[in-house]
This record gives sequence, structure tokens and C-alpha cells, in this order.
Amino acid sequence: MSLAPATTPETVETAPQQPIRAALVSVYYKDRLEPLVKLLHQQGVKLYSTGGTLKFIQELGAEVTAVESLTGFPEVFGGRVKTLHPKVFGGILHRRHEAGDLQEAEQHQIPPIDLVVVDLYPFEETVASGAAEADVIEKIDIGGISLLRAAAKNYRDVLVVSSRDQYAAVTELLAAQNGATTLEQRRHYAAAAFEQTSHYDTHIFGYLSQGTDVAGNTLKVSQRQATPLRYGENPHQQGTFYGDLAALFDQLHGKQLSYNNLVDVDAAVLLMQEFQTGPAACAILKHTNACGVAQADTLHTAYLNALACDPISAFGGVIIVNKEVDAATAEELNKLFFEVLIAPGFAAEALPVLQSKKNRILLLQKPVKFPAKQIKTLLNGVIEQDFDRAMEGAAEFRTVTETAPTADETAALEFALKVCKHTKSNTIVLARAGQLLASGVGQTSRVDALKQAIEKARAFGFDLNGAVMASDAFFPFPDCVEIAAEAGVRAVVQPGGSIKDQDSIDACNRLGMAMVLTGVRHFKH
Repeated sequence: MSLAPATTPETVETAPQQPIRAALVSVYYKDRLEPLVKLLHQQGVKLYSTGGTLKFIQELGAEVTAVESLTGFPEVFGGRVKTLHPKVFGGILHRRHEAGDLQEAEQHQIPPIDLVVVDLYPFEETVASGAAEADVIEKIDIGGISLLRAAAKNYRDVLVVSSRDQYAAVTELLAAQNGATTLEQRRHYAAAAFEQTSHYDTHIFGYLSQGTDVAGNTLKVSQRQATPLRYGENPHQQGTFYGDLAALFDQLHGKQLSYNNLVDVDAAVLLMQEFQTGPAACAILKHTNACGVAQADTLHTAYLNALACDPISAFGGVIIVNKEVDAATAEELNKLFFEVLIAPGFAAEALPVLQSKKNRILLLQKPVKFPAKQIKTLLNGVIEQDFDRAMEGAAEFRTVTETAPTADETAALEFALKVCKHTKSNTIVLARAGQLLASGVGQTSRVDALKQAIEKARAFGFDLNGAVMASDAFFPFPDCVEIAAEAGVRAVVQPGGSIKDQDSIDACNRLGMAMVLTGVRHFKH
């Protein structure tokens, strides 16, 4: 978010200006603070401070008063209570235009505080470090967040500075305006302070609510990092990504990412999570669906096998691999026009080859923990669900036919199911062990999905004799099994659950096919 003052030259000239006579400065991080403190000292502002900040200001040679001298009460409980006192909050909150407030302030000897400079204890950073809960709890700021809220509430009279990212802009502002600010400027920084406190509390809630039922009916999300995208789903739509892309990727080359790029990248990353271990793997995606997936002894072979699945759809797609891109693979990749390549590493001799296309996006993927929930806007609200982390393998397969799948067929069924899980419903996937042959995606009829897959496989020269079939949901009728058998498919994996499962099982028995059930559906909408 921008922290520049939300003003124009006209606003600065016409808005009433409020001089800063006294400031409370109490921060956790002292870097970048020195220029602001020196300016306030030069402008004759009375400074109040606490603890380490007090010492920091003293070492700068500026005159500063300890808050406990103002309150007449020492810091107690290991610093847990420093500023929580009527003389501090009264100095911030009393209204300078209310005669009654001014009389009470004089009666109780409460001096005005016109500027509050506070940053909060690093709660998020402490959680991210893996610190013990006792240490995390001590980083829940009480006095600081109360000071920010008080100053922001009384922005009519008080300027609040809530982040070290604001110090330079505020220093420049106060220098230009001789220590005074306008109402519009104070309102801007008040809004920024409430963004700070809201974000802070959201993360505390997220930490403390883990393992409790408190969060059951509440959705709280606060994400500060915003990355502008080239455009949204279409060029006339604006797009923004909220999140820490830098934690997941280093962009080594190429143009700015678009909304569609990121949607495809997300689909690619989630699919490749199924192939993190084992041999080299490559997936090529278009509009979030895999048009090629393969595993092989080398990445070069895996890429060629993935490309063979549908070289037409691969044009302009997103490619992801699970191994470092070597020179030989880079040379092959460079023959194809694609938008994005995602890899855990790039050999030194591979990068110049891949960077030969100016706009090609190269993303170096880093390990990261993904959220446990998926959130999507819908109608006038949002929907949330757990991520689909389930993935059934041979141990979960339940053979329901007279013929059991062979070892090779079982391996092919496992492979096909991984691809099927990450393909738009309704979907049918045809595969051999280690290679996608074709898929029918996003169809309103499962039969249509199967027919589409068979047609695509034949169009690209694949022999389906001995292939396997995966379905994301059950077969309501035996027609899919019968059509697949006619095309040469010999084994099937599906979740089961139809009241007519037995019809499809009987068809498999009649046709000499093997069928296994998983009991888990993998719709993807």
C-alpha cells in the first residue's frame, strides 16, 4: 500500500494546519528513525519516550522526557505496562476544540501530545521464526496498538506514524510545512494506522484460534503485499495479486505476470506437487488443464513425452518441471513458444538459451508452505474450503472386478489419477505408466469427456490398446466402460458411489477389464 500523504498542493494550502508541540516516540525498530527525531528536535518539539527508544534519542543528543516522568509511574511487569496511563492517553485523545476537554486537561495537568510515532512488536516475524508460544505471546503489543488507535481516532488533532516505512515521508512533510500538518494528511495516516492494527490483530487471531472452534464461523484475511498484474482475465480488466510471490518464486526473466499467467501457474504448481518425488517429471498446462504430463529417466525425455501428448495445445502454455533444467532440455524447450517455465533450478548453460526470448517468463520455484484453505469470491460473499490434499495410491485401490490390474496397470492408474485430480470436471484421463495420452476436460457429460479424450489420443497417434482410464467421479451408467473397452482401455480407476456401480463393474467383467475404486471424488470446478 502507498504511504505517501494523500494530498495535493491545493489541499495543503487550504486545509487548516495543526502544529506539533509534543510527540511520543516509542518504537521497536530504531532504523530510519534518526532523521525524524533530529528534525523534531530542531523544530522545538517536546519529546516523550520509553525504554530503548528513550536511550536511542538521548544518544542522538536530543532532549527527551521519560514517559514515567510524565505519568509519575514506572514501567512495570518487565515492560508489559509502560504507556497505559491517563496522562498519556488523555494527552492524545483530548479534543483541542472542546472547551470542556481543555479545562479537564489543565485540571489534571495533562499536556497535549500531537504526534505519536509507534511501531508494533514483531508478532508475525516471531511466529514465522518458529519461536516458542511463550515468546510469541510476549510479542502481542498492548500499549503500542492502543496508542495507535487513540492517535488515529483523534486525527483531527493528532498525527500518527505507525510504520518505519513512513518515517522518510513524514520527515519530508514536516520539514516542508514547518512542523505542521493538514487534516487531510492526518486522516491519511490515521487510515494507515488502522490498517496496521487490523492486520496485526488478524494475525494474532489466526495464531491463537488454531485448534479451537472460535474460527469456525469467521473468515479473517489480511494480506498486505500487492503485486500489480499486466491485466486481469482480459486486457480491459485490472488485476492484482495479494500475497508474497517472492517467497515462492524468483522471476529470472520475462515480462510482468498477468492474471491468467498466475491462474495457470497455480494449477501447474499444485499438479507438480503430486510428482515431487520419483523420476523427472514435466507438465504442460493450458487454461489450467494439463495438455501433457510425463515422467522419465531424464528431464529431456519427460519433456518430449509430455509435448507429444498435444503439441498444438502446448503452444503458448505454462510448463513446469520437478528437476533442474539442463542444457539439453533447454535447447528442446527453446523450440516451442510458451509463456512461463517453472523449475526448481536452471543450469548455468541453460539460462542463456531460455532467456533468448525477451518476454518468456522464467520462474525459479522455492519451497513454501501453502495455505490450508482455498477462498473464492462468489455472489455477494466468499466461499472457503479445505485444499484437496487427498491422493489415493495402490494401497487405497479396491479391486471390484474379477480381473485385477497388473503391476504396470496399477502404476498407470496411479499416474492417471494424479492428473485427473487436477483437471477440470467432468474429466476423463487416458494414460500409460508415466505418460498422459489424452484427457477430456470440462465437459457437461462424462461420455463426451471420454469421447473427446479418445479422439485427441488418436489424433496425435497414440495406440490406446492396453491404456488405463481415470474418472474424477463415478460412472452413473456402464456406457463409459463399454466405449473405453472398445478403444482398447484395459483398466479403470474411479471413486465409485453410484447406485449403479454394479452395472459398470458387470460391464468390466464381461469385457475382461480391471476396475478399482478409491472412495474419493476429485471434482474441480
